[in-house]
Amino acid sequence: MKSQTRLLLLAACGLASLPSATRADDWSMWGGSPSRNMVARDKGPGPTDFDPDTGKNIKWVAGIGSQSYGNPIVANGMVFCGSNNEAQYDKNFNKDAGVLLAFDAKTGKFLWQAVSPKLAAGRVNDWPFQGVCSSPLVENNLLYYTTNRCETVCFDVSPLMAGDPPKQVWKVDMMDKLGVFPHNMTSCSPFSYGDYIYVITGNGVDESHKNVPAPQAPAIVCFDKHTGKVVWAKNPPGENILHGQWSSPALAEVNGQAQVIAPLGDGWVYAFDAKTGEIVWKFDSNNKNTIYPTTRNELISTPVVVGDRMYIANGQDPEHGEGVGHLWCLDITKKGDISKEIEVEGPAPKPGEDLLRPSGGARKGKPNPNSGVVWDFEKYDANKDGKIRGSERMNRTISTVTVYNGLVFAPDFSGFFHCLDARTGEHQWTYDMQAAMWGSALAVDGKVYIGDEDGDIAIFEAKKDKQEKPIEINMGASVYGSPIYANGVLYVMAKDRLYAIQTGANSPAAGANANAAESAGSTGNGAGANK
Repeated sequence: MKSQTRLLLLAACGLASLPSATRADDWSMWGGSPSRNMVARDKGPGPTDFDPDTGKNIKWVAGIGSQSYGNPIVANGMVFCGSNNEAQYDKNFNKDAGVLLAFDAKTGKFLWQAVSPKLAAGRVNDWPFQGVCSSPLVENNLLYYTTNRCETVCFDVSPLMAGDPPKQVWKVDMMDKLGVFPHNMTSCSPFSYGDYIYVITGNGVDESHKNVPAPQAPAIVCFDKHTGKVVWAKNPPGENILHGQWSSPALAEVNGQAQVIAPLGDGWVYAFDAKTGEIVWKFDSNNKNTIYPTTRNELISTPVVVGDRMYIANGQDPEHGEGVGHLWCLDITKKGDISKEIEVEGPAPKPGEDLLRPSGGARKGKPNPNSGVVWDFEKYDANKDGKIRGSERMNRTISTVTVYNGLVFAPDFSGFFHCLDARTGEHQWTYDMQAAMWGSALAVDGKVYIGDEDGDIAIFEAKKDKQEKPIEINMGASVYGSPIYANGVLYVMAKDRLYAIQTGANSPAAGANANAAESAGSTGNGAGANK
């Protein structure tokens, strides 16, 4: 009788029919797939007419904290996302922390959260009120993510289908076990290949921003996804980490070889053999004459792989402000150093010298005969007036590009949304959002969605014709995350709430001025508030 009653309760919550494996149109990881190209597999038309104020086409809304990044993921009838503890689903735990939240995809009902208290060292390792920045990976019923405490964690989430809390399968504290010293945050969103998952650790500088306390600690780790055992670990940057290592890796299959493509802390992108960790190729994302922190950039965005090409743009921590960036398209069939330039021979720099080099001591480069650069975008004199304005250059970015309909869509932190030909790099158009973009664009059904710091979701036609005015809908709070589309529903994660948007829905719970904590409180306690 008890089991029959439980089944009735689960059916009422929409959970009794949850499958044990992800659905074809789920969005189960950062970027939607290991290639990290944010193109929806669900081909249905994405909603373009919704209103958080009136609830028009808003299926549900849930409070998620006060600072939220990455993208939510949808798997097995559940939605997972990271945030901080400001929503306070557990009223008995009111301290600053990172949380991973789970909601029912049909109703928005709160199901469960995993809480990661802040590290005692404070902002140098775990920045206040920055919660879980990692977007989790769900594969079948196993969930993997990295916490603000520099941990890689695996949960079995299948108990949620019976109304019980997930079970921790394994956890690796990368500070304790691997000697990692994360700068500000560990934020990597993992992916899997075969029996492995891959994580960029976050190892970085100390508070002085000049010293690397753990130069021998790994920058990237391959874990056995069943046990958490380290399969291989690599640290190409060594002492040459510029700041932090906050990116996520991508997967490429090239000439029958699986490559893990990882942007690391020295501003270089490295491709590792997925099984052995041996470096296949490497690429300097900066010209040789650049100097950190003025012109030489870090890599915070994620690589995007389409066929035998990889796309990535560089930038810096948003706290460093605006500046010039660089967008690259690479041929990844090559091996060795495939940078645009190689350094002119001379005295080798000392470890960490990039951080201290005076303006007169810039390195000099010369063309690399083994370069893998197909095209790159730094600037383009669109109006042919001999001057380069902000809208005519690639500015610093932390956003991942999207490749769709033969075009590359690239947001930057100065508020410009660029469109280029994916094959040639020819500049098509730039639109001024008039607000910084932290997240990445989503392509679905001939449209491209992008959010900004002013809280606008802009919806563009995915075409090379100049965009005079996209559809713009304000979500009532900054949109730092990236929208996703799964199973006919558009999910938009504003900084303090998560919206599920579907044509034909009408939610009286919506409202741009809704208090996130009140929204959280309305969803119930779920399987466990603080597990």
